[in-house]
Amino acid sequence: MKILYGVQATGQGHISRARAMAAAFARHPQVEVQWLFSGRPRDKLFDMQPFGDYLHRRGLTFATDSGRIRYRATVTGNNPAQFLRDVRELDLARYDLVVTDFEPVCAWAARRHGVRSIGIGHQYAFGAHTPVRGGNALGRFIMRHFAPVDLALGLHWAPYGGTVLPPILDLPDLPLREAGHILVYLPFEDQEAVTRLLGEIPGQEFVQYASGLRHETRGNVTRHPANTQTFKRHLASSVGVICNSGFELVSECLHWRKPVLTKPLNGQMEQLSNALALEQLGYATTCDELTCRDIRRWLADPLRPPACGFPDVAAALARWLASGCREAPAILARELWPRLDQGHAGRRPEAGRHASAQGALAA
Repeated sequence: MKILYGVQATGQGHISRARAMAAAFARHPQVEVQWLFSGRPRDKLFDMQPFGDYLHRRGLTFATDSGRIRYRATVTGNNPAQFLRDVRELDLARYDLVVTDFEPVCAWAARRHGVRSIGIGHQYAFGAHTPVRGGNALGRFIMRHFAPVDLALGLHWAPYGGTVLPPILDLPDLPLREAGHILVYLPFEDQEAVTRLLGEIPGQEFVQYASGLRHETRGNVTRHPANTQTFKRHLASSVGVICNSGFELVSECLHWRKPVLTKPLNGQMEQLSNALALEQLGYATTCDELTCRDIRRWLADPLRPPACGFPDVAAALARWLASGCREAPAILARELWPRLDQGHAGRRPEAGRHASAQGALAA
């Protein structure tokens, strides 16, 4: 079987899931996978060794600035004509199946050429019973039409639908000994403002990651450039995590039972909805704007998530794809979900929210 697997590379979460899937596919030599990444310039991708001679296209992405989506910059920053050319010129003749993690070039090429397509990703989990916040006509349109597929398998923290699976995790076998630091990953925020904010809490050590940073120490804040291996080591040894409300990193924190303080990206329905789900499940503490007061309150009373114990979803999906997808997705979902006490995890859900009326990254 030959699979073209598309990955939306705007955020690291999609790539992290792809790494887990690449390792799982390695156990099925009868499956040949060609990877395609879009949504980020090729020279901005890193740690891509697991994907071999991967393909790259410009694709589509959102422009962000200081923790907010900038719609005008999004419109001007994308190139619809190039996207349509990439869709039209992508040769699918040699592939039996297209799989996409919300990657639009592969998805639309499969639809244009009549090749069967399967979507595997968090965005495909947004059905009738999934918590949604910040939904509007534009957000709903994007969810439906950005990367359409014949069969959608969603990923989420609870079984919100019959074809919703637990998260795909890319976690190494590391000791979970806590070293005292808080890991900070806020890639959509102003990194200088983040460092200044963390510096106002001198009694706590912070490890801050983002693309474009150089390795340096500023008072109680150690800054690191993006690097998968060192990031996972700092995650394993952290006492908690401050992050935006992307799906993958929060999933890793839940699996390793790391307390999370999360601020959703303003104007982004997916992240706003993730924050709502975390509040309802009692899995993490959320805030509208990240302030010194929010961080101090969370440090004084961190919410440790329950023992979720997510199964090896990547291995199950690779096995399912290698067998020709013979098993019904609903059966696969029932087999994968652990027996979680969804209604009584952590503290009561209303205790998981820190609403703030102050400005972004203001003390």
